[in-house]
Amino acid sequence: MIICENLSFKYKNTEVLHDINFEVKQGGIVGLLGKNGAGKSTIINILMGFLQPSRGSCSVLGYPSFFIPPSVRAKIGLVHEGFTQYDFMSIDEIERYYGAYYEKWRKDIYYDLIDRMKVPHSRKLSKLSCGQRSQVTLGLILAQIPELLILDDFSMGLDVGYRRLFLEFLRDYVNDCQTTVLLTSHIISELEFFIDEVIVLKDGNIISKSDKTGLLNSFYSYTLPLEEAKHLKTDDIVLNIERDKKTLSIFTFANPPTFKEYLSKQQIPPLTVKKLTPNSMNLEDIFIGLTGRY
Repeated sequence: MIICENLSFKYKNTEVLHDINFEVKQGGIVGLLGKNGAGKSTIINILMGFLQPSRGSCSVLGYPSFFIPPSVRAKIGLVHEGFTQYDFMSIDEIERYYGAYYEKWRKDIYYDLIDRMKVPHSRKLSKLSCGQRSQVTLGLILAQIPELLILDDFSMGLDVGYRRLFLEFLRDYVNDCQTTVLLTSHIISELEFFIDEVIVLKDGNIISKSDKTGLLNSFYSYTLPLEEAKHLKTDDIVLNIERDKKTLSIFTFANPPTFKEYLSKQQIPPLTVKKLTPNSMNLEDIFIGLTGRY
């Protein structure tokens, strides 16, 4: 569905994407995750042909991203910050307006999502809350039945209740309509039971790409006393170190036996090494471990 090879991009003379390589295969939900400014939206803008890469290539549904024909673009559903809404229209009116342009339009999907908000269909969009307007936008996109759905910051101002509602709806939608989803987000806590594949960006580089289960099972955090381990530095084994007043949190792909062997060579006391066990981590913990707290 998407292939990016050695993708790089410059704003003026500053390179903000560095040799990005990833694929999105048909089916499932892929999370393109990173902090604000990591390069997520720049990648989306390249995918949609709004920007051309400085070097490398990018194809979407088999076509170069900067030359996607209209017939193929109609198979892509895109939600981004600049999505146009006509606030003078009602919930009913905007459905009829957009529905006229799409051959596969499913008004039942639109209203299934809208009706969960318990808002009259006659209400003008200008009278809706920010979260409710975002929900209308998402309903309009899903009703198109796209083959590829791209959600650039899927939360779009949704509060906790609307985010949870939408994620539950989208999971069923993907299964029923066989739509492939690429979404960007810096809100990780609600995605652990939702996404299938994870791509993590930091400072314009991909620092991890894996299926979610593989990442959860292969990334580790260990806590060491500050006085015993303050000489440790990041290297090929230690990917990130977070310091507290009395401890260090070490993040690594090294499993316990490998990491204990590594620590022994770093002159960490043998008793500390022997007692060492990995910390329990969820997807948000791993994201912080990969990208840092600050």
